[in-house]
Amino acid sequence: MRVAAVYDIHGNLPALEAVLRELRDEKVDRLIVGGDVIPGPLPRECLEALLTSEIPAQLIQGNGELAVLAQIDARQTGRVEYWGTVSGKPLPEAVQEVLRWSAEQIHPDYTSLIHDWPKTLRLRIDALGDVLFCHGTPRSEVECFTRLTPEEPLRPLFEELGTSLVVCGHTHMQFERMIGSVRVVNPGSVGMPFGRAGADWLLLGPDVQLRHTTYDLAKAADFIRHSSYPQAAPFAETSILHPPSEESMLEAFTRASF
Repeated sequence: MRVAAVYDIHGNLPALEAVLRELRDEKVDRLIVGGDVIPGPLPRECLEALLTSEIPAQLIQGNGELAVLAQIDARQTGRVEYWGTVSGKPLPEAVQEVLRWSAEQIHPDYTSLIHDWPKTLRLRIDALGDVLFCHGTPRSEVECFTRLTPEEPLRPLFEELGTSLVVCGHTHMQFERMIGSVRVVNPGSVGMPFGRAGADWLLLGPDVQLRHTTYDLAKAADFIRHSSYPQAAPFAETSILHPPSEESMLEAFTRASF
């Protein structure tokens, strides 16, 4: 069985469509979507593309989904219970605007569906054994770590899982490392990569392959700019055409990690 893991799409439909085309060419049997399909410029369209794909897909929640659901729930409670951050402090107003806008795009058609997604998923893959998929860490969708995060604080999160391979996302940078006896892989981000422009993902079975897909960046950026997304122009510039350097983001995420 060949399994693709796609993470952190963030509403970037052109990137997702390019990856789905490659998955069909690769004859992938199963698709695991590791959270943060939303928020982003085209959240409804990305959800529809995944849910109607001919490749069977299983989806888990990321902090993005939970933050958007919190905006929807706040319509009844009058307060936002979840911001998707480790600190729990309210996000900047520009980010809150994105979350509110994304909530309007998916509600009510996808609200219950996303509520039912699990936070982690286990799947047995030939030649690789049991694989655990999560968004941030097996314990929390908002915890982050990088290839440079010291191993010692990470070991308790991974050593008792009963699996030799874990797939984590959230930091938008591809890497592979060992934490104790557990092999940990980050597929990178389909829609908001750090480092080189394009779309990053992971192919599992019979081995482990970090993959990169190119697509028409100029066309995609123009498409996003003409969407109704509140941050359309910045997204086109910094998430599609000129992503931030991996060096700068690696430093920032490592500093914020364990």
